[in-house]
Amino acid sequence: MFKKKETLVTAFALFSLFFGAGNLILPPLLGFNSGNQWLIVTIGFGLSAVAIPVLGILAHAKLQGTLIDFGNKISPTFSLIYAFFIYAIAIALPSPRTASVTHEMAIQPYWDISSWFTSSIYFALVLLFALNRSKILNILGKILTPAIIIILILIIGITVFSFPFNFGSTSIASPFTNGILEGYQTFDAIGAVVVGGVIIISINLKYTHASYEDKKTLIRNAAWFAGLALFLIYMGLILSGALSHTAFNVETTRTEILSGLAKQSLGNIGNLFLSILVGLACFTTAVGIVTGTADFAASRFNDSKSVYTITAILGSVLGVLVGQFNVAYIIAVAIPSLMFIYPITIILILLNVVPNKYATSIVFKAVTITTILFSIPDFLGSISALSPAAETFSWIPLQQYSLGWVLPALVVFIATNIIYRNKPV
Repeated sequence: MFKKKETLVTAFALFSLFFGAGNLILPPLLGFNSGNQWLIVTIGFGLSAVAIPVLGILAHAKLQGTLIDFGNKISPTFSLIYAFFIYAIAIALPSPRTASVTHEMAIQPYWDISSWFTSSIYFALVLLFALNRSKILNILGKILTPAIIIILILIIGITVFSFPFNFGSTSIASPFTNGILEGYQTFDAIGAVVVGGVIIISINLKYTHASYEDKKTLIRNAAWFAGLALFLIYMGLILSGALSHTAFNVETTRTEILSGLAKQSLGNIGNLFLSILVGLACFTTAVGIVTGTADFAASRFNDSKSVYTITAILGSVLGVLVGQFNVAYIIAVAIPSLMFIYPITIILILLNVVPNKYATSIVFKAVTITTILFSIPDFLGSISALSPAAETFSWIPLQQYSLGWVLPALVVFIATNIIYRNKPV
């Protein structure tokens, strides 16, 4: 039913909803620190920041419901609590972070105005878009995303040819794992389950007569296209950072290296282009988060328009308040919550993607409980609560890489499927 144009517009909308503050500022510094291991780091980063989010959208294409549906096979209560935490984290951290990045990189270098003023104007515009949600697909897909991609290609393309094609050594002990964990900071797995719901509702509003299969095909094709674009952009930004190892000192911050690359590639006008890029990339993500959170709240009250509006307003006000903190502080504060909620999100995404016969209710419950239990040491370690007894959990495979949940979850998934293979549960 859908033409290539609709698929492309939807893919561009997905890209812009994913590509926000973390997606822009994390890869260059990661590449700068990775040196000659930049490709290994890119693969790790792509796994957590591209592959898992794309699978999240594929899960949405299969379910065509809301975030609540991701955990329903465990229990409705669990699913509701999980959804609440996801939206609470999204609206409290990555959404305000977009305003903070915009102020530090796009406003502060040119105008002597307060972050209060920047975030107030910023979230007033976010609120305006959120209250006109039926137009989101067209605005994001046809106007904002092409502008983002063009500027990114200019910065990456010129940067790659501006530096000698050689790399320094890396200070990263485990490049692949470091890439995976840095990918957590993009919030894209969480973004997938949040903005995927926004896309579903937007498609339902726009294509009211489309069948389940037609919408499933549209979302899946758009997800693969958006994922490929994201991976290529990340690879370009990481490579740009790796090639610039002689241009910056080791104390360089995330925002400084991105600004430096823009100026190196496009000269003095580079900072202007970067400002536009930052503003657009951050803005589209904030729109997706505020809209998704408002959708969730409204769904708990019979799709009440009043609840949607109130939630969108509250989310925007919270964005103004938290957006006053600097980017580095918001990233640091986010780590503990990510170390706990991210593994659960990844597992729910994967279980919703695999064929139903391998993801029965008992499998969902066993694997998710295992993941929660084995994520606790990583969570405690991220808040330094585990330091005195760190060796207590050293027996867990991959624990030293903060991935101690991976193998236990995999073993339980396989074992549960074998044990309950012929039992309908």
